[in-house]
Amino acid sequence: MRPVRPGDSGSAVQDIQRRLRLLGYDLGRAGIDGIFLGATAEAVAAFQREQGIDEPGVVGDATWSALVDATFTLGDRMLYLRVPHFHGHDVLVLQEALNALGFATGACDGIFGAYTEQAVHEFQRNSGLPADGIVGPETVRALTALRHVWEGKSPLAHSAARPSAARTPEALASARFAIAGADRAGERVAARVANLAHAASEDAHVWHVEAHAEPPQDARLVVHVCEDGTTCASEGRPVVAIGGENLVSRLVTAVSAAQPGRPEVVVELGEGMAGEERQEQRAAVILLDALCALRN
Repeated sequence: MRPVRPGDSGSAVQDIQRRLRLLGYDLGRAGIDGIFLGATAEAVAAFQREQGIDEPGVVGDATWSALVDATFTLGDRMLYLRVPHFHGHDVLVLQEALNALGFATGACDGIFGAYTEQAVHEFQRNSGLPADGIVGPETVRALTALRHVWEGKSPLAHSAARPSAARTPEALASARFAIAGADRAGERVAARVANLAHAASEDAHVWHVEAHAEPPQDARLVVHVCEDGTTCASEGRPVVAIGGENLVSRLVTAVSAAQPGRPEVVVELGEGMAGEERQEQRAAVILLDALCALRN
C-alpha cells in the first residue's frame, strides 16, 4: 500500500482509524474523521511501539499488515494449512478455543500450522462435521456455540500437539511424487496439494509441475489431476475418482495397472470437488493424505 503520512486524509485513513478503535485506541473527540493528525497519529505510534514496528509517523506495509492481522475475527475468512501460513487474531482465537476444549494446537502463536490443522480435524470429527481441517462457517458455528466452555480457559501443553497422522515429515519425505493439472480445475488442486505438502513439512518431496512438463528424475510417481478424467484416460493412464471410500486401495490398483516404468495415474475430481476454494482445498487434503499413505 502507499504509505499514509501525517496530514493525509481519505478512506485509507478511515480504515486505519476503524481498526485502531476496534483495538481500543483513543482517537480523541474527532473520532473516525478520515484525517491523519492528532489523536490518530498518537494511536498509530502507540500501536507501533506495542508491536515493535519501526515506521515512525507513517503507516507503511508493516504497520498496515499488523493492523489487519490484529483485527481479523474468527469467521472473517476461511482458514486452512498453506504456505504462506494464515496468521492473525482470528487464528489466535481459534488456537485458544481448540486448546481449551482439549484439541492441542501447540503454542498459541496466531499461526495456522500443521498442529493447528490436526487439532481442527480432531475437533470436527468430535463435533460430527466433515473432518477436512478447513475452518469454514460450520466449524466456526460449532466453536462459537461452545464459547461458554472455552473462553478464558487455560490451553493444553505444547507437547500434546501433533501433525496429521498421514502427513508426518517422514511420510512427506518419502512420498516422492510429481503432480500436474490437466485442466484449470486440476491445475488449481495440484498446486494446492504441493502447497499443502510443503506447509506440513519443509522436507516434503512433492513437486508441482506444469502439464506436459518433464517431472523431476527423483519423482517415483506422476499424478495428473483433472475435473473430468475422460481426456487424460485417452492417453492410456488409469483413472481414479477422488470421491467415495477406499481411495488408497484404488490408487494402489491404478499404480499397479499403469504402464511399465515410472507409473502415471489420473485423479478425477468429479462433481463437488472443484469450483470453490473450500471444495478444492478439501480435494487437496484428501488426495495428499491418500498419496502419503500410498507411499508408506
